[in-house]
Amino acid sequence: MIEIFCDGACSKNPGPGGWAAVLVQNSKVVSSVSGYEKHTTNNRMELIGAIEGIIATSKFNSEITIFTDSIYVKDGITKWIYAWKKTNWKNGQVKNIDLWMRLSEITNKVKVKWEWVKGHSGNQYNEMADSLAREQIKLHYK
Repeated sequence: MIEIFCDGACSKNPGPGGWAAVLVQNSKVVSSVSGYEKHTTNNRMELIGAIEGIIATSKFNSEITIFTDSIYVKDGITKWIYAWKKTNWKNGQVKNIDLWMRLSEITNKVKVKWEWVKGHSGNQYNEMADSLAREQIKLHYK
């Protein structure tokens, strides 16, 4: 079992953003990934953190539990996405459709359990993901 703790951050919204995913196995960090986008939104960064976290687990060939502090991501992938697909992604105005489609595509290939964790509540791995995402903004944004 691999646990992914993912997060996104944005300085201003929209503005420069960072995303991160921390991969944990047997209560130990086994890997992390993070990145930056010059002009983005917090929701996009949250989604990319989840996507890239799942991609990073491919070498482990394991079941995945994703912990996100984003209700937008958790409810989007576990509830709303079914209506979006049923209406061929035309259900109202689906924002970030490119990322939702990508997340849907990759979660169809692996077994994923989604969990919500309260942000900034002391969960060490969620805090680590948040820190890595914010660090990306500091590294790139001048």
